[in-house]
Parts: sequence; C-alpha cells; structure tokens
Amino acid sequence: MRSPVSPARTGVWIGIAAITMSFAAYTSALVVRQGAGADWQHLQIPPLLYFNTLVLLASSGTLWLGTSRLRWSWVQAASDVSIRPDAPPQGIGWLYLTLGLGLLFVAGQVVAWRGLAAQGLFLASNPNSAFFYVLTALHAVHLLGGIVALTYMVNRLGRPGAGPQEGPLGATALYWHFMDALWLYLLLVLVTRL
Repeated sequence: MRSPVSPARTGVWIGIAAITMSFAAYTSALVVRQGAGADWQHLQIPPLLYFNTLVLLASSGTLWLGTSRLRWSWVQAASDVSIRPDAPPQGIGWLYLTLGLGLLFVAGQVVAWRGLAAQGLFLASNPNSAFFYVLTALHAVHLLGGIVALTYMVNRLGRPGAGPQEGPLGATALYWHFMDALWLYLLLVLVTRL
C-alpha cells in the first residue's frame, strides 16, 4: 500500500510548476528578443559561475547524505529502544553544510554581478545583460527561499524529541534539488544564448 503524499510535497510540486512556467516564459522572451533586435551584444559569462555551479551541485550531494542519514536514524530509533529520544539526529551536520554551500552560491552570484558591474555591464546596459541579471537574480531569490525552508527544517529537527519529519524534509529536499536542476538549465541558456 502506498503512503499518502504529504501536503508539503504537494505544495512544493505546485511551486515547481509555477517556477518552471515563469522561467520558460523568460527563456522564450530571451530567444524572441535576441532574434528581434540588432542591439544584441555577446556577453562573456563570468567564469565564477562555473565554480558556483560546482558549489550548488555539492550542496545537493550533502543534502542527499543528510536526508539519507536522518532517515536511517529514524528507522534505527523506531527499532531500537536503547536510543535516547533527545539525542541529536544523525545527518543534521550534512544539512548545516548544505546551508553553508547554498549561502556560498548566493555570495558567489553577488561577486559575479559585481564583476559585471565593474566592467560597465548593468541591468540597463543592453538587452542580454538585462536577461543575465534577471535570470540569475530570480534564481538566487528562489534559492534563498530554499535556504529559509532548510533552516526551518534544521531548527525543527534539532529540537529534542522532534521525531521523524519525513514529509516536510522530503518536500524541502525536492525543492532544493529542483533549484540545482533549474540552475543547470539556466547556465546552459546563458552560455548558449548570451
């Protein structure tokens, strides 16, 4: 018998659908605008974006490790009465590392934006720099939402006797991994279209 889908996961799926549609619309607008005007200038993608990509992919790995260990500790606690209920759950350290990597990614994006600004490329400089700033900033804002959700989960899991939080943790992880996949898509668009 299948377990019911948690309300948190359903909400995340609805959010993912909305985010996907908005980024598809922005990509479509980019393609149309690129073909419509002679003022499109090639933009050199900051090399820092490749490092930021590795940081974000590493954060997905640490999140996977953390959630796997947490699930394992919940199974162990359910079958072993000698485990103290107020013991900190295994795997929470990996979630803290995930948060740090997420913040490092956002900080790296800020450094990339400042590098472009130092070259005289701003939001209003030309159409392709506008698309660069809008797409990367929207992704960063959505990732900050994931950081807030993961921070909430870490605080919730860190409480003594918190117990299993499979539904909310799974929904948070789903959103985080989606942000990683979305970034890979955006990087491909930025490299091939700008």
